[in-house]
Amino acid sequence: MTQRPPITAAHSGLRSELVRSSNLSTVLRALHVRGPLSRSELGTLTGLTRSAVGALVTELVRLDLVVEEGSAFGGGRGRPSALASPAADRNVVIAVQINVDSIVAAAVGLGGTIHRVARVNRTRRRIGVDPTIVDVAALCHEVIADLASTSTVHGVGVGVVGLVRGADNVVIVAPNLGWHDVPLGDMLRDALGGSLPVLVANDADLSALAELHRGAAIGETEVISVWGEVGVGGGIVTRGELITGAAGFAGEVGHLQVNPDGSRCACGSMGCWETEIGATALLRRAGLDPDGGAPAVDALLQRAGAGDAIAIAALDAEARWIGIGIAGLISVLNPAMVVLGGLFGRVFAQTTAVIHQEVERRSLPAARAGVRIVPAALGADAPLLGAAELAFERVIADPQSVTR
Repeated sequence: MTQRPPITAAHSGLRSELVRSSNLSTVLRALHVRGPLSRSELGTLTGLTRSAVGALVTELVRLDLVVEEGSAFGGGRGRPSALASPAADRNVVIAVQINVDSIVAAAVGLGGTIHRVARVNRTRRRIGVDPTIVDVAALCHEVIADLASTSTVHGVGVGVVGLVRGADNVVIVAPNLGWHDVPLGDMLRDALGGSLPVLVANDADLSALAELHRGAAIGETEVISVWGEVGVGGGIVTRGELITGAAGFAGEVGHLQVNPDGSRCACGSMGCWETEIGATALLRRAGLDPDGGAPAVDALLQRAGAGDAIAIAALDAEARWIGIGIAGLISVLNPAMVVLGGLFGRVFAQTTAVIHQEVERRSLPAARAGVRIVPAALGADAPLLGAAELAFERVIADPQSVTR
C-alpha cells in the first residue's frame, strides 16, 4: 500500500475552541488529501480527541463539505463506524491548463475527483491572449453546464506555461505563448461573469504539487518535478514545501543554460535547456515541422515504437539532453526523487537507459546516490489536479467561509 505523508505540525489539530476554524481546516484537509476516514482515524492523524473530531465532522457535514456514510470496523467491540468523506459531487472547482498547443478544462470535486474534462487542440495562430480567453471561457462554461444543480463551484484554478506573479495573477512572461504582463486572472474572471474567484500559477509548479499529494511523490519531501510539452518547466519541493523564490518565479528549469553553442530560446537567451528538449526539439531532430504540435509528436512516438530508425535517433538525442539537465539539478539540489511529466513521462519507457547513462556520467556521485527518476503517476491530469488544489485552498483553509 502506498505510504502517505503524515499530517505536518502546520496542519496538526489544535484543541482550543479559539482555533476551531484551524481544526475544521485540519480535518477537511486530511479528508481532501487522504480520502474517506473514520473518526478514529482522523483522531490519530490530527491528535484531536474523539469528541472533538466528532464535533468537527458534524460541523463539516452541516456546511455540506463532508458526508458520513458506509461503515468500517473500528467503532469498538466489532461495531462498524461511519466513514467521513469529502462531498465531492457538491463541492467543485474548475481547473484549467493552458498549453501552447491545447487548452484543457475540468470540473474537479473536493478530494481530487475529476468529474468532467473538455479539451481543445489549437494551432499556433490561436495562442494570443484574446483567443485564449475566449477558448478558456467556452470550455469552462461547457464543463459547468454538465454539473448537477446541487453542485457549488467554488472557484477557478489555472495553470499556464509561463512565469506568474501570484499576488495579482498576472502572467509576467510566457515565452512560448508570446505573452508579456497579461492580467490573466482578472481577464478570465470578467469573461466568466465576475462571480468566481480565479487563481493562476505556473503549470509545472502545480504538477509538482499534484504529484506530491496524489501521485508519484507521495511520502517524499525532497523532489524535483520536470514537466515538458513545447516548453519545459519545473517544480522544486524541499522539506515538503514548494520553493517559490523571492518573486514567485523559482523552478524555471527550462531556462538553465546547458549548451553554450546552442540556439536562441524564445526567452531571448542562448542554449536554454528547452531548446534541446521538448516537443519542438524532438520534431526538429526527426526532420519534421517543429510546430506540428501534439498530433505530430504522437505520430513520431508511434513510429519509434514500430522501430523507425529516425524516430528512435530523435528520442535518443532527446533523452541525452534530458539526462544532462537532470544531472545538473541533482548535483545542485540533491533530491530524493525526480519526477518526469508531460512529454517526458510519456517517453520515459523508451528513454530510461540513455537518461540514466547521462546522469551517471555528469552528476556528483554523492548527490545522485539513492535518487529515483520516475515518470509522473498522474499523467496529463497532474496540472489539472494541481490547479484544483489552488482553487480549493480558500475553502480548505477556512471551511466556515463557505456559503450556500
